[in-house]
Amino acid sequence: MQRFFVAVAACLLLSIAPAHAGDRLRIALQKTGTLGWELAVVKAFALDKAAKLDIEAIELASTDAGKIAIQGGGADIILSDWLWVARQRAQGQKLTFSPHSTAIGAVMTKNPAIRSVRDLAGKTIGVAGGPLDKSWLMLKAYALKDGVDLDKTATVLYGAPPLIAEKARQGEIDAALEFWNFAADLEAQGFTRAVELADVERALGAEGDVVVTGYVFDEGFAAKNGDALARFFAMSRKAKELIATSDEAWAAAAQRLSGKDAKTLATYRKRYVAGAPKRPIAQEEADARRLYDTLAALGGEKLVGSSTTLDPGTFYKGAEDKPN
Repeated sequence: MQRFFVAVAACLLLSIAPAHAGDRLRIALQKTGTLGWELAVVKAFALDKAAKLDIEAIELASTDAGKIAIQGGGADIILSDWLWVARQRAQGQKLTFSPHSTAIGAVMTKNPAIRSVRDLAGKTIGVAGGPLDKSWLMLKAYALKDGVDLDKTATVLYGAPPLIAEKARQGEIDAALEFWNFAADLEAQGFTRAVELADVERALGAEGDVVVTGYVFDEGFAAKNGDALARFFAMSRKAKELIATSDEAWAAAAQRLSGKDAKTLATYRKRYVAGAPKRPIAQEEADARRLYDTLAALGGEKLVGSSTTLDPGTFYKGAEDKPN
């Protein structure tokens, strides 16, 4: 009889266990972000099972909430940028970064007279973010190389990305410096990309498309979970490939983009696919280091903290030469 109850208990445990046993990763993500697209494809194509991973997706309202989660131990992985990781390292928190996307925004306009950074002089520019937004700092540095001081010659309005996009649509500003996804929205609505930030990066010394966002996690976590991370990165690459090549996969991802018309969705897909990292970590880090020097010179301690150079541990080396 005792053996019978033991057998029944074992069967019950099996019935309530996860459908696949695997390493558990807690991923904090912004509800509307591209990581959510990838995880939707992961579930639709059972990529998590193939990778032997148990993914717990924690949806948050903002990127700032994700930063709080990773710092407080509420998540294992978030998406953020290498500049923020470098600042945290300067403050003693050993976070590290692995590339996710090179997708970056642009200066968007409907004004036919604006075709270059020089044309922004005398105009009203909406800037998504604040005075220390890295895209704005890079644009200012680029303009200075061309003899234009945007702080002195342009009227600048700072605001959240949706606000800046709406002011652009209403014609209240001449041009909008927007994040990549809001730039894609405006592009689908007839705005032109007057200044590509990818071109700005190159003008400031980068040798290729520089990674913008990446997976962020703690060094201690990486030391204990290196194999699970490697499988996670491989799974992420597969999801990206499917979004690029499979309409079924894109349909699964696009379900998280409610309210977007077909033209906007096509623009999103195009820009997302173009942003897949294609270079080894060493090249990404070298370009990030070049841009960091420019950003540190313009933004100072308010932007980068006490470190004037990019901390060598900012980029994770556990998956070297395998773009994510």
